[in-house]
Amino acid sequence: MTTRISRHCRATRLFLQPVLVYISRMEYKKRTVTCGDLRAEHAGMPVVLNGWVHRNRDHGGIHFINLRDRYGITQVVVDQDAPEATRHLAESLKMEFCVAITGTVRRRPDSMINPDMQTGEIEVAATGIQILSSCEVLPFMIDEETETREDLRLQYRYLDLRSFGMQHRIALRNQVSFRVREYLQNQGFYEIETPTMIKSTPEGARDFLVPSRLNPGSFYALPQSPQLYKQLLMVSGFDRYFQLAHCFRDEDARGDRQPEHTQIDMEMSFVSRDDVFAVTEGLMGHVFRSTLDIELPARFPRLSYHEAMNRFGSDKPDLRFEMELQDFTSFAAGSGFGVFESVAESGGSIKLLVVPGGAGYSRKQITELEDVAKTYHAKGLAFAKVTAEGLESGIGKFFTDKAAEIKAAFGATEGDLLLFVADSWKVACTALGAVRTRLGTQLELIPANTFAFAWVVDFPLFEWDDELQKWEPAHHMFTMPRAEYLETMEQDPGAVKGDLYDLVCNGYEMASGSIRVHNPELQQRIFDIVGFPREEAEERFGFLLKAFRYGAPPHGGIAPGLDRLLMVMTGTPTIREVIAFPKNTQGISPMDESPSPIDADQLRDLGLMPLPREDATGQT
Repeated sequence: MTTRISRHCRATRLFLQPVLVYISRMEYKKRTVTCGDLRAEHAGMPVVLNGWVHRNRDHGGIHFINLRDRYGITQVVVDQDAPEATRHLAESLKMEFCVAITGTVRRRPDSMINPDMQTGEIEVAATGIQILSSCEVLPFMIDEETETREDLRLQYRYLDLRSFGMQHRIALRNQVSFRVREYLQNQGFYEIETPTMIKSTPEGARDFLVPSRLNPGSFYALPQSPQLYKQLLMVSGFDRYFQLAHCFRDEDARGDRQPEHTQIDMEMSFVSRDDVFAVTEGLMGHVFRSTLDIELPARFPRLSYHEAMNRFGSDKPDLRFEMELQDFTSFAAGSGFGVFESVAESGGSIKLLVVPGGAGYSRKQITELEDVAKTYHAKGLAFAKVTAEGLESGIGKFFTDKAAEIKAAFGATEGDLLLFVADSWKVACTALGAVRTRLGTQLELIPANTFAFAWVVDFPLFEWDDELQKWEPAHHMFTMPRAEYLETMEQDPGAVKGDLYDLVCNGYEMASGSIRVHNPELQQRIFDIVGFPREEAEERFGFLLKAFRYGAPPHGGIAPGLDRLLMVMTGTPTIREVIAFPKNTQGISPMDESPSPIDADQLRDLGLMPLPREDATGQT
C-alpha cells in the first residue's frame, strides 16, 4: 500500500529538515572554567567561558563584556588585537545573549582591579565569540538594583531566577536540604516517602482533591501533611523517620501562604518532648553552622503559651529585642477612667507597653499604631507621655496622683510613651503585641543577622468556637493531652493543656509538633469532645485506629517548614523569594497560567461536568 504525502506535508518536511540538521550538527566550545573561577595566578591561561552577557560596554571601540553564570562574573575584553570577526560579533551582543567565549586570562592593571568582584584581578582577552542563543528585549533588568513588580518577576520566573539574589537563595535551599539529610541520617533516621495521593481527612484547611478515573465518583486528596502515614510508620517499627515532604493546602489567599510548601517532617518512637527538642535543636545548630557559619545555643529557651502571650503578645514572639508587655489592670480601680474600670470589673485585662523615648511621637504616629491594634480587634489604643512633672496627654490626667507609682512600677522614665490596650486578655495581649512588633522595626531595636530561637509549650488542647458553639482541636486531633489532665479532660476541656509545642524564631513559627495519641480509646475520647461522630471517625480514620490496636508505640514528632526556615535565614520578606516556582497570593502561577480550565473530554473521562460560572451579581 502506498501512502501519499500531500504537497503541504512535503513542504513542511522539506522546511524542517535542514533546521533539524543544522541544530543537531551545531557544535560549540564547551567551558573549561566557570565565570567565578579565575584569579591572578591564572594569567596566561587559555580558557573557554560559557554564560550570559550581563553587560556590554563600548569604550571607543573596545568592548568590555561582563559574562555571567551562577558562579560569578568575569570581565571579557574585546580590543583591537582581537580578530575582526570577534570584534564584529562583540558589537552585536545584547544583554542575556547566551555565548561561548574563547580567550586568554590576563592580569588587570592595578588601577583597574575591582576588589568587589571575585574575579576582579583579571580579565579575559577574547579571541573568539560564538552566539549560542540570542535574547529578546528583556521585560526587566536582571540585577539587584532595579526594583521590579513581583507579578512581572513571576511571569518571567526563568529570567528572575538568573539574578544573583535568587541564585544565592536557591543554592542555599539546596545546601540546607543536604545538611538536613546529613544530620538526620547520622542520627539514625530513615528517609521514607509517604503517598502523595491519599484519603481525604480533615486537617484544618480544605483538601486539594484528585478525581479517580478508574473509580468514578471517588477522589484522592493531596496531603496537607504526612501526619497519619508517619504515625503508621511508627506502628510499623521504623522508630526514626523523616522526609522533605511536599504538603498541599487549599486555603484562602493570604500574603505569605502557598498552596504547596515543603516541610522537614520527622517522627520518633519511644520519645518524650525533651527528646524531640534535642534532635531539633541539634538539627538547627548543624544547619546554621554548616551553611551560615553561625553558632546557635545548644539549648533553646522555653516559654509557656501563657507566658509568651503575657510578655510579648504573641505565641510566636520575637525575642531579638526586649520592650515587654506589662499588666496595668490593678491601676484601673478608682482611676475615674470608665473604659479601664469597666474592663477590669468584667474580668478583662489592661496591657501596657513602655516605649523608650516615644514621648516625641506625634498624634498621627500614635493613630497609625492604633490602626495596627484595631487590626487585631482592639477597640482603641490609649496613651500617655511621661514628663518630668508626671503623665501628660491622652489619658495621663486620670492617673496624675499615681504618676510616680506608675513610673516606678513599670520602669518608665522621662521622655517615654505609655501605650495601653484594654479588652479581653487574649485581645489585649495580641493587639499590643502587634504594636510591639511594629515598634521594634520603627525604632530599629532589632539587631541584624540575629536568630532568636525559642520553644513555646503548654498550648491549650481545645479551643471554643463561638460560631459553631463547640470545642475544636487547637492543633490537631492526634495530640496527646498532658498527663495531669487525662482524668478530667471531659469536665473542663478549656483547661486541658496538650503535649504540643512550637519552635519560633524572630517572630515566626518555624515548626509545630506534638507527642501523639497512640491509644484508640483515648483517641475516641478526644473525638467525642470535639463532636466528631464515631461513624465519621471510623470512616475517615478507621485504618489508623485499627493500627493502634496492634501494639502502637508511644511516639511524637515535629515538622519545621523548609520555606519559612529559608525565608528567615535569608532575611527575605516572603517565602516566594526562596521557592523556585511559587504561586502568587491568589494561588496562581503567572508564568504557566495555572490553574487553568480543562477540556470537556478530560472532564467526561473523570465523570465530571462543569458548573455554570456565576457573574458578578451572582446570576448564572
